[in-house]
Amino acid sequence: MEFTLSEQAEQFRSEIKRILREVGTAEVIDRQHQTGTFNSLEVNRALAASGLLERACPGLGRGDPIELWILFNELDKSGVGYDGISVALLAAGVINHVGSDLQKQTVIPSILSGETLVSLGYSEPDHGSDVASITTRAVRDGDEWVIDGAKMWTSLAHEAQWILLLTRTDPDVPKHKGLTMFLLPMDTPGISIEPVRTMGSERTNATFYDNVRVGSECVLGEVNGGWRTMGVALAFERGVMGGTASGVSLVRHFHHWARGTGLLDEPIVRERLARIAIDNVVASLLTQKAAWIAASGGLPGLEGSMVKVFATEAYQKAAAWCQQMAGPAGLLHFHEPGAAAEGYVDYDARHAPVTTIYGGTSEVNRNNIAERHLGFPKAR
Repeated sequence: MEFTLSEQAEQFRSEIKRILREVGTAEVIDRQHQTGTFNSLEVNRALAASGLLERACPGLGRGDPIELWILFNELDKSGVGYDGISVALLAAGVINHVGSDLQKQTVIPSILSGETLVSLGYSEPDHGSDVASITTRAVRDGDEWVIDGAKMWTSLAHEAQWILLLTRTDPDVPKHKGLTMFLLPMDTPGISIEPVRTMGSERTNATFYDNVRVGSECVLGEVNGGWRTMGVALAFERGVMGGTASGVSLVRHFHHWARGTGLLDEPIVRERLARIAIDNVVASLLTQKAAWIAASGGLPGLEGSMVKVFATEAYQKAAAWCQQMAGPAGLLHFHEPGAAAEGYVDYDARHAPVTTIYGGTSEVNRNNIAERHLGFPKAR
């Protein structure tokens, strides 16, 4: 593995930083925290106008997927909300990998323009991380499919134009084999959305599907091949798509505040910040390894699990440390007088635990590592 970036990749990073300085303003960042919608249409459009989304799109970009990692690494560190565009690019990569020509022609260009978002409809209220046990049904009715059920944690569904919806199409085979993925327009009759607020201040959603009728052109991948289709998405989401550099933004905010208050003079504070910085470097190297595997033609499923567990749990530890060191000021929110690091310490402490859940919980990813890397049996 060679982690030294090419001159072209460094230029790509510089262009992203320029756009974030110009468009990713404090007002844009504050708006996402106030609304709970971590997406910036202004930033998406600016990145698209410079051709950066197309360059980073899995399977399409000329720098893919190293530039995919660079894009979300910079967005992660900047504090600009990127949940919307990250999932949209993930969906574009999946569509490019397994989608029909019609799906590719219809959806991918609108994503790369920065105008279209996609939500992920995997988890359900009664099954959580046991995605293979879902009960949302899709039943064939002549030339159509009829979908009924409910999904949980469908973030950005209230902003998205499309959803990747995992359904059960054959209840008589093993649970992993009877699943089918659909690519549905969010304005399809029968789809409804209810907001769900999280402790991390994000707005996610519960979505409901009541007699939703779609044609076979909405099937993404193969009928009863939905588990494989979702595996493509998860490989990129866990290892390359972002969420592994949140500790960088945290340590920057805390360091600046601690220096101004004199807290940085404390040896324990300097030691802990050094440990956080080391963990951030390790998370970056593990993420780059996953990106390198993807760049070499593989899918970093196992490596994605490794980086996902390490990076999110290191972030959670760092957030807890910073809140402890800040004392009562670390409990104050944005815009409250005296808040540590202008409220970011409190925000990161609430946000960090959530990151260990989405994209597959730490427990699910540890099982993946245990079975595929360490050779442990499934029954342990």
